[in-house]
Amino acid sequence: MNLNRHCHQCGEPWTLAGNPGRGEVCMKCRADLRVCLNCQSYDPRVAEQCRERRAELVSDKAAGNFCEYFEFAKRSQVAKEVKLSREEAARAQLKKLLGD
Repeated sequence: MNLNRHCHQCGEPWTLAGNPGRGEVCMKCRADLRVCLNCQSYDPRVAEQCRERRAELVSDKAAGNFCEYFEFAKRSQVAKEVKLSREEAARAQLKKLLGD
């Protein structure tokens, strides 16, 4: 299985060496990269969602932070489902119904 580092939001690969800095964002979706959701210590099943006991509590796991224990997680890329807005979903359903 091929493991790589990629954006938690859109799946865009991070190809630069080392970890992203505090202000670095994904070139595709502009999401912060140095976030808990991209860290190898992030685990939604443990207390405070972090396996690193010495790390300070971060309330917003998708916002950039200054955690000194951040290490970009290597994982297999999972394609994200594209969610349609309520209006777009209704239009698609109507087109399907009318056969357009």
